[in-house]
Amino acid sequence: MTKKPVWQIKFYGVRGSTPVCQPGFQQFGGDTTCIYTDLLTNDRSKMIVVFDAGTGIRILGKEIMEGKIPETEFILLVFTHFHWDHIQGFPFFDPVYCKDRKIAFFTPLHTMKDAELKQIFERQMQKEYFPVQLENIGADLKFFTAEEYRSYLGFEKTVDFNYRMHNHPGGAFSYRMEASGRCVVICTDVEHGKTIDPEVVEFCRDADLLIHDAQYTDEELESHRGWGHSSFSQAIECAKQANVNQLIFTHHDPDHDDDFLAEMEIKCRQEFKNSSMAREGMEVLV
Repeated sequence: MTKKPVWQIKFYGVRGSTPVCQPGFQQFGGDTTCIYTDLLTNDRSKMIVVFDAGTGIRILGKEIMEGKIPETEFILLVFTHFHWDHIQGFPFFDPVYCKDRKIAFFTPLHTMKDAELKQIFERQMQKEYFPVQLENIGADLKFFTAEEYRSYLGFEKTVDFNYRMHNHPGGAFSYRMEASGRCVVICTDVEHGKTIDPEVVEFCRDADLLIHDAQYTDEELESHRGWGHSSFSQAIECAKQANVNQLIFTHHDPDHDDDFLAEMEIKCRQEFKNSSMAREGMEVLV
């Protein structure tokens, strides 16, 4: 008998580096990274968990305001890192302008203090860059860079939530979430090197779903060493070594149009059958 799904995943932004909006980029989408996750068990969390705030978070915000997303007590924004393509959509996230909303920000970067995390978004919205400043947006905001977020949100009661820093300029985090025997791993903006990073493999071990960076072809990767990203074949090899069930490629290069990604998806499925390219609006049940 097929088990009921535990996780709902929806992709709101799947593009890397910079958003693109032009013909030929509509099938897979042009918004930068934003991934929505929701726990579907009876003891479901009291929060929406969103990974990164690229331009894709704008549409997510509208769906929350329209009631298309179930009402929860908190919205938790979790960041892999703070490069521009992972935070640039935040000022256009409508729920932050609502006084009855509670929004928490989290990064496990323990060298950063809570106030420093807040400053990232204060600078982003200072008057030279944006007409509304962070202190005036309305929502109740909390900023966490340490483990006290677990008790504040009650996260540990429902989800085994783990993370580790991987190779990326300035560092970035992978996240692993397990509940009711189902595991989802998000591992974007990761560079393996000449061989697959064994620590990344172990972190992804036996995941039901692995969402993995695949910005480049092998040929492109050779001229982009040190840029902090992976190739399609590296993502596949990582998934194979880690014995994951399903693989989704994300962080698409801004020069990879729909035709390219569709063709690459066919090639990748020949190497890893249960794999696909992330698409904006794509929903996955795990």
